[in-house]
Amino acid sequence: MEIRWERLTAPELRRLAERDAVVVLPVASLEQHGPHLPVWTDSFIGHAVSLRAAELAGDLPAVVLPPMWMGLSEHHFPFGGTISLDYATFAAVLRCVVRSIMADGFRKLFLLNSHGGNIEPLAISARELAHEFGIPVVTTTITKLAPEAIRAALTTQPGIQHACEGETSLWLHLDPSQVRQDQLAHSVSPGGFPAGDAAATRFWSFAERAPVTGVRGDPRAATVGKGRAIFEAMAGGLAAMLRDGALWQAPDKVWAPGRAQGTP
Repeated sequence: MEIRWERLTAPELRRLAERDAVVVLPVASLEQHGPHLPVWTDSFIGHAVSLRAAELAGDLPAVVLPPMWMGLSEHHFPFGGTISLDYATFAAVLRCVVRSIMADGFRKLFLLNSHGGNIEPLAISARELAHEFGIPVVTTTITKLAPEAIRAALTTQPGIQHACEGETSLWLHLDPSQVRQDQLAHSVSPGGFPAGDAAATRFWSFAERAPVTGVRGDPRAATVGKGRAIFEAMAGGLAAMLRDGALWQAPDKVWAPGRAQGTP
């Protein structure tokens, strides 16, 4: 069964909607990933994980949209190669996606995030979209799909950071030709950055978080085997979420008139 939205015809998509298929939208970015990885990294990885998960959960069914390649990436501008949305535009694009898939007959949307700067904006958007449209809109970030497997695979860091051992390993597994091997020695940021109180939130650019290279983590430790293990664990985690019936129950209509009086 074809799982890529862009390869299906309109009648084929109509039949998937009639089967109550889950629509998966990879939400990512176009941003610098150091001197050794392409700016397409987050979009490529998120899309690949989504496709593999849809294959694993093919009995559902599920269909995967092309990746939303612009996210909130303004913190990467100091290193160039970056295109970013602001939050208002980001939320508006997601709203239009929901309106579109509902017009096409679909009523379940999974927003798979593969970019750190999208985490908080997606949490808010998913909540507001569920209220407005009355359908389940689920979101998670790929690093949360299989945290134990990710930790077990990595040797120089506890989790995936940015253009690091993990992301470089994923590229080596999926398309090694895209890793600039001759730049790996120049892809480690010197020193750490003063994060301040971890309980506080504020904006930090990557010139502050990862000076000189724009990389957080050590990509020199990347291997094909690590990438394969991380990729399959992430895809398996997403497939399990796609199959989780509790996630796909209709949201409570908390904003309905009279809801505070116990009206269902």
